[in-house]
Amino acid sequence: MSLNFPIKTPPWEVLALVAHHLDPKTLAIASCVCKSWFISMSSDHLWKPICNTHFPNLHFTDLGEQVHHVPYHRLYAIGHTAAKRRVQTPCKPKLSLNNLIFSINIRTKSSNIVTIAKPGEELIFDPNGVFKFDVDNVNYECSSMVAVLEDVKITWNVVLSGWKGVFTMMDCEGKVSFSPGAEGWFSEELPSPGCCSGAVASGVVADLKLGFCSRRESGVGKVKVDKVSVGILSIVNWRYVSVDDGLRYLQHFLVPCDD
Repeated sequence: MSLNFPIKTPPWEVLALVAHHLDPKTLAIASCVCKSWFISMSSDHLWKPICNTHFPNLHFTDLGEQVHHVPYHRLYAIGHTAAKRRVQTPCKPKLSLNNLIFSINIRTKSSNIVTIAKPGEELIFDPNGVFKFDVDNVNYECSSMVAVLEDVKITWNVVLSGWKGVFTMMDCEGKVSFSPGAEGWFSEELPSPGCCSGAVASGVVADLKLGFCSRRESGVGKVKVDKVSVGILSIVNWRYVSVDDGLRYLQHFLVPCDD
């Protein structure tokens, strides 16, 4: 003779004690067993310390909890999903520096200072692998060693090989001091890249620097522009973006999107 005993659900006190020893994944799975388990395994007193440990930036104050009514197991799910997206490897850029030409023009009201059209592969790369490049041997000379503050106009375009596309990185005016050891630094906010890049989606600026040095020729001292540096800076941390992220940004404007 067989005996059939009804299967009883563990009392909620037992579930609450066990739940404190479970990891987030197991808690989430256990909450799907039935309604009573969901109530026990999804309570804020379980998920609040977990959420604050893994994602402290998602911490809500007591007032925030009352206003937003966001349970902590949902906050953990939001943080976990965002973290997974951040660690996903972005797609390889469709562009390479070999496809690009950097065109830079800098002039005062009276004279042309710099006119450069440099293929990407001929630029001087930053050793840290960031989107920052130097152009040296500019060879513009000012006839006086006396510091002169002048108005300049700067245009920096990135051209896709074969003139298949042109994107203006910088088109601005400013002042620069023509004196030995001085630097002229210019920046201009760039438009949003949309969905083509993850690391630079929060905002970027085009960055251009002029380097000056002194030179004596036939006993006459002169100020020389000996280097131009260009790059893309993230305004989130004011660091240069990586080369790949810079290329992913540019491809949004230079490469047609797939249908």
